[in-house]
Amino acid sequence: MTNSQVIVFGSINMDLVATASRLPRPGETIPGDNFSTIPGGKGANQAVALTRLGISTSMIGRVGNDSFGQDLLTSLKNNGVNTDGVLVDEKHHTGVAMITVVTGGENQIIVIPGANGKVNQEDLLRLKQQLPGTSFLLLQLEIPLNIVESAIKIAHQLSIQVILDPAPVCNLSLDIYPLLDMITPNATEAEELVGFPVVNPDDAADAATILRQRGVKTAIIKLGSQGVYCDTAEEKFFVPAFQVEAVDTVAAGDAFNGGLTTALMEGLPLRQAVIWGAAAGAISVTKSGAQSSLPSRQTFQAFLAQQM
Repeated sequence: MTNSQVIVFGSINMDLVATASRLPRPGETIPGDNFSTIPGGKGANQAVALTRLGISTSMIGRVGNDSFGQDLLTSLKNNGVNTDGVLVDEKHHTGVAMITVVTGGENQIIVIPGANGKVNQEDLLRLKQQLPGTSFLLLQLEIPLNIVESAIKIAHQLSIQVILDPAPVCNLSLDIYPLLDMITPNATEAEELVGFPVVNPDDAADAATILRQRGVKTAIIKLGSQGVYCDTAEEKFFVPAFQVEAVDTVAAGDAFNGGLTTALMEGLPLRQAVIWGAAAGAISVTKSGAQSSLPSRQTFQAFLAQQM
């Protein structure tokens, strides 16, 4: 059993980040501007996003028995994340993400799952032991899909709210959708889920309708610099993006889910929660790196006060 308000079950990666003015063409070598190693992984990012905003959070996942794994565990602990549920895998290396960031903040990512890809029933058992007393379970798709779907079923049986960030996107079993309290794809992921392009709020509305028809209680579609569309049984609305100068968008979606969940934990209405998510995402894109870009509560509150 855990005292954490939120459990994040997902990936823990070391991000290997190269920055350049543009992407090379196939077969081309170009000079870059900078290189850094930054703690990442969609699961770990969301856990850190939550603790920095003041929400007690536990992480469940795997790292390898290597220097990256030790550095990632230290980083999570230093950010206040409970890591009792993180297993050190003796047989597989820590997951890594190869990230290229170009001028303007857009990125391309290749993920090598490592230990994340070996998450199994043993990890699911640790999750089941920690879930009682928790309000929210946050999931992504950087660990095996069958384990994610099993976790969703367990949380649903315990009446714990489930928020799924379907990234990287893959086909969910149709019986999973009705068990989701929220699904939060970006435009690209939404397009893969519904089968047509999602490039503007009207498209997002159509996509959200389909996701709701599949049984999701709340469909939230992130449209990057345009904003966020939300569809529930009670209301449908669009929240425009905060206008900022983007440097690196790599953890914007994770920051959004952190802000969204924080607001819901604090009892705010859904529309305000989406605004909080958008604000956290906006702050994150103004800084480089994944976890290094996630805002503290003080930074977050100051940004909201300035914008609202």
